[in-house]
Amino acid sequence: MMEFVKSLQCVHCGQEYDPAVIELYCPDCGYNDGILNVVYDYDSIGKQFNPSSLKDCRRYSMWRYLPLLPVADSDTIPHLQVGWTPLYRAPLLAAELGVANCYVKDEGRNPTASFKDRASSIGVIKAIEKKAARITCASTGNAASSLAGFAAAAQLPATIFVPKTAPEAKIAQLLIYGAQVFAVDGTYDQAWELCMEASAEFGWYNRNCAVNPNLIEGKKTVSLELVEQILALGEAMPDWVAVSVGDGCTVGGVYKGLWEMVRLGFIAKVPKILGVQAEGCQPFVTSWQNDAPLIPCEALTLADSIAVGHPRNFAKGLQAITQSEGAYIAVTDAEILAAMKLLARKAAVFGEPAGVAAAAGVQRAVSAGIIDKSATVAILVTGNGLKDIKSAVKAAGSPIIIPPSLAAVKAAVK
Repeated sequence: MMEFVKSLQCVHCGQEYDPAVIELYCPDCGYNDGILNVVYDYDSIGKQFNPSSLKDCRRYSMWRYLPLLPVADSDTIPHLQVGWTPLYRAPLLAAELGVANCYVKDEGRNPTASFKDRASSIGVIKAIEKKAARITCASTGNAASSLAGFAAAAQLPATIFVPKTAPEAKIAQLLIYGAQVFAVDGTYDQAWELCMEASAEFGWYNRNCAVNPNLIEGKKTVSLELVEQILALGEAMPDWVAVSVGDGCTVGGVYKGLWEMVRLGFIAKVPKILGVQAEGCQPFVTSWQNDAPLIPCEALTLADSIAVGHPRNFAKGLQAITQSEGAYIAVTDAEILAAMKLLARKAAVFGEPAGVAAAAGVQRAVSAGIIDKSATVAILVTGNGLKDIKSAVKAAGSPIIIPPSLAAVKAAVK
């Protein structure tokens, strides 16, 4: 709970702030550099949050981790079931990817069918705490539909900015939940800047994860769950955790959750993290490979959820890979489409393009010698395939058209 939150610390200059005074970003460094991190009193948390206490907890959702979340009042928690998504052993997929063992965590099982529900649930709670009249965000699709769903659960008006190229299914989700939707005739980065301007102009609560440190706290719960679920199986932690990367918030959250489980004594070390981007939009890969600062780029990929040419949480996204001694890698759109089929047919999990990019990245990383063939990997599938039917159809191919006769079936079977 908030009693364990000590401060918000700027990742750029190190200055610490009272979260009751400063919430979004460091005023000295600005929102491009002054990303904040929620700092907790882990010594106090450890006295009531440990393997023994969790063993007796029957709250199978992300709210079992309340001591590690910036929530002031548990009565503001929405009724929607979020978190505690299934973790599957996937031996057939492991064989195809070229690794010894593989786990798949299906985040498409969250209420609006994506990982972003973990963040949006926190965002809506913080907006209620601030007595905000409206909440807003910019998104390539999933954060938007997620916010719309959780805003509806709280009966909180929402205004959302998306690029007009966002998949139709995601825009339909926004509208069905009752959000006000602005489809911006431009890129995601332009939609993001417009959202920032509108938020400041109208005083709307800003759910944008890159400038709101509370949102990553929701995202990190996927790692807290992963650790618990692996340990419950009586097995060792995976050598690698693979996740697709857009603006850097998700991979930053994945790292923080793993680090906290080390800090609190659940596991001995943080697994290596594989950050996966699309070749048509790979600013993190470029920076990591060349040990260079961020160079924004175009976003040319069908994986809309990671089509972010100017990642706003660059510091945390890069830190996650360097501090876990992991790696960044890029995959083609063709590899992503192939991974949609592979994941569905070998693990029976239907993921959207960005959701399966991590699986494609594992396959590429094994071929490149980054991941050893003896390794165990956990793949985070961040969104359901029904979010982007056009890509699914492109990946799966066409049905066999026949007349309504058994003879036609027999001919087709032959």
